[in-house]
Amino acid sequence: MKEEPKIDRKRMIELLNEDLAREYQAVIAYVIYSQTLKGAEYNHIAQELEKHAAEELQHALKIAKQIDYFNGEPTNKPKEVKVSDKPRDMLKFDLENERQTIVNYRQRIRQADAMGEFALGEVLREIIAQEQEHLQDLADALGIDTPKID
Repeated sequence: MKEEPKIDRKRMIELLNEDLAREYQAVIAYVIYSQTLKGAEYNHIAQELEKHAAEELQHALKIAKQIDYFNGEPTNKPKEVKVSDKPRDMLKFDLENERQTIVNYRQRIRQADAMGEFALGEVLREIIAQEQEHLQDLADALGIDTPKID
């Protein structure tokens, strides 16, 4: 694992706001996908995506709280949500978003630890555990191996 360069509080706020925008994106995507996936083969995963939406909202609240702790202003803009009329495409979009979120949070943990902000690192570790479950659920729904996280 490479050493993360130490960043300041201002930069951490910027990065956490990017993470928050991605959490908003996840909430919106899971709400849309859970209600628009059609077909018997997707009934179970649609119900699971509803749960994911609620969990992603909790992640957003935790990230916003950390931004406030650093005296920052939480963003109000989500990252773009991809949509498709093909269920497999929607699940693939979610899978990639979860993978990227895990990559980002791993980096953020290293940065927080380098700053001595261990509480932030612990909050992010809890979030990562759920994000990995989401990744596994999506890979299972797609019938593929869980993607490797670099």
